[in-house]
Amino acid sequence: MQVRTVKTDSSKLKGRRKLAGAALLAGALMLSAAPMASAAPSSTSDDIQSIKISAQKADSAVDYWTADRMKAAKNADTLVAGKSGSAAKVDTSKAAKVPGHAANSNAGKISTKAGGKTRGQEAPVSHIGKVFFTLGGQDYVCSGNAVVSANESTVSTAGHCLNEGPGAFATRWVFVPAYENGSAPYGSFAATELVTTSQWSNDGDITYDTGFAVVSNSNGSTLTDTVGASGVAFNQPRGEYYTAYGYPAASPFNGETLQSCAGSASDDPFGQTQSQGISCDMTGGSSGGPWFLGTGSSTYQNSVNSFGYNTVRNTMFGPYWGSVIQQAYQNAQS
Repeated sequence: MQVRTVKTDSSKLKGRRKLAGAALLAGALMLSAAPMASAAPSSTSDDIQSIKISAQKADSAVDYWTADRMKAAKNADTLVAGKSGSAAKVDTSKAAKVPGHAANSNAGKISTKAGGKTRGQEAPVSHIGKVFFTLGGQDYVCSGNAVVSANESTVSTAGHCLNEGPGAFATRWVFVPAYENGSAPYGSFAATELVTTSQWSNDGDITYDTGFAVVSNSNGSTLTDTVGASGVAFNQPRGEYYTAYGYPAASPFNGETLQSCAGSASDDPFGQTQSQGISCDMTGGSSGGPWFLGTGSSTYQNSVNSFGYNTVRNTMFGPYWGSVIQQAYQNAQS
């Protein structure tokens, strides 16, 4: 099944509800077409794990994240190192980890065929932002994006940016859209529910490293009314051209500005996952940032920044958004 979901325009959302987008969303998700050549497994309710967060804890999360704590938060590279793929455990000699991977003597022997380029620093985008959360007593930072939803309050990110995989869900989870150099022009939106795939939360399967957060209102307005939202697409052809965004925090970046990359996707060169890679040098902290089909940030989102290999220089991998990840999105957005 090939599905693309409508995108809302942030310039038309200020001060009013965008119910038409939700109505179109429901209709779009019922469309179907011929299966893609690389179809993902079908999904069931058992494929999804989630946790609800009380309003009191959501409020305390916003208070917790002071400017100093945001700057001190660690990038989440350690949360994904050594996770499993669909075909086999990730080979430690190939060292899977969060985006940002140094060159080594083996890098030139591996061809990913992921053409493209690093685009560099971008002006803030209203619906793309930083994610802050606590896991195992440690504060972390990732990236995320507001996506179109019936509840007008859904954020996409990487699975490891909200769940240990396998293990506990994060606490004190907040989304700060359009962050730049400590500025948060739209404030912070705290999670009231975290949703991911069972394959990630139970098994740490990097192929399904995607999660969605439902967030509370800020100053009486929903997330979509405040910053807009991206459309989403599932079960698309492999090898598409993407533009990826994120807030890389590990050297040589500092996490204070939005960065982007672009390139055509290619399969995992080791066959250890169903993820795809594009040419990109973003580092830890960019995890969870959106991949858009085509050029720019105004098209359909179709993956997130997930991990990289030490032995494949300047290549970012993102999960294939098939039926299982689509079901996680459905559970969150409704």
